Amino acid sequence: MNETILNIIALFNEKGNSMYGGEAVTQLQHGLQAATAARAKAATPATVTAALLHDIGHLLHTLPEDAPDNGIDDYHENLGARYLSKYFLPEVSESVRLHVAAKRYLCATDSEYMGKLSSPSVISLNLQGGPMNADEIEAFEKELYFKQAVQLRYWDELAKDPNMVTEPLESFIPDIEQSLV
Repeated sequence: MNETILNIIALFNEKGNSMYGGEAVTQLQHGLQAATAARAKAATPATVTAALLHDIGHLLHTLPEDAPDNGIDDYHENLGARYLSKYFLPEVSESVRLHVAAKRYLCATDSEYMGKLSSPSVISLNLQGGPMNADEIEAFEKELYFKQAVQLRYWDELAKDPNMVTEPLESFIPDIEQSLV
């Protein structure tokens, strides 16, 4: 198996059982649920991979799990995108880089979206700059992968169900393999 895939599996094995930022799911469950939602919509392998790995930055940093509660933004989207850009197609790394901006965008452009955010997601939204202003919206919409990031963001918000059953991480290896550079 490819070394990058082995490293990702090892990272999830090592840190994936940590809780996902105040939610009732682990980091691994959250990624698997987002990827399952992407698969259910017949997304491309790269988009499924982006959904699976969108929060990998949380597994790469050394901040405590309660960092957002202490007013600390971990910039996980940038950390994750930098890591992924070495190994994956831009559709993966750029969607990951933009998924936090997509939350800010949706809070500014979709009148119902803010009400769908969990309490921990509202806390992180405030740390991440809150809803976008008009200039930020215009700039975001010019990003090449902004539509993929917006779709990823919807799956991100759905991926917080402690009772959801998903396929195991290994079932996503074919998607990951097809998404490597």
